[in-house]
Amino acid sequence: MPESPETHVIDYRAAEQLLAARDPRGAVKLLDSVIGAHPENTAARLLRARAFFAAAQLRPAELEFELVLEREPDNAFAHFALARTFERSGRPELAKRHFRLAAALDPKPEYLKAARFDLDGTGAGD
Repeated sequence: MPESPETHVIDYRAAEQLLAARDPRGAVKLLDSVIGAHPENTAARLLRARAFFAAAQLRPAELEFELVLEREPDNAFAHFALARTFERSGRPELAKRHFRLAAALDPKPEYLKAARFDLDGTGAGD
């Protein structure tokens, strides 16, 4: 049976469910075909980046998050997730930069806390 746009939507939704059910590798497999057919689909790439991160495949996650940010530089979640990826791979300075970008773009409490503006040594939090 040939793939259709509907098949890709179904695969994308199934990948969301697999990620929610803690099967990130299964999600990546489904998303590979979606992205193969629609490489410009940023939502699918962001979901695949999240799946890579959940599977502890940090380098592929980093590459996907960076690709998303090339297309959507104002995507606060992608900055935050890339920062978590850098943090997890032992690169705190890169992580700090992206945590701060995420917080600047969207001042969610979680993003502000991770940005740690109060600990930057400038006295901003005094």
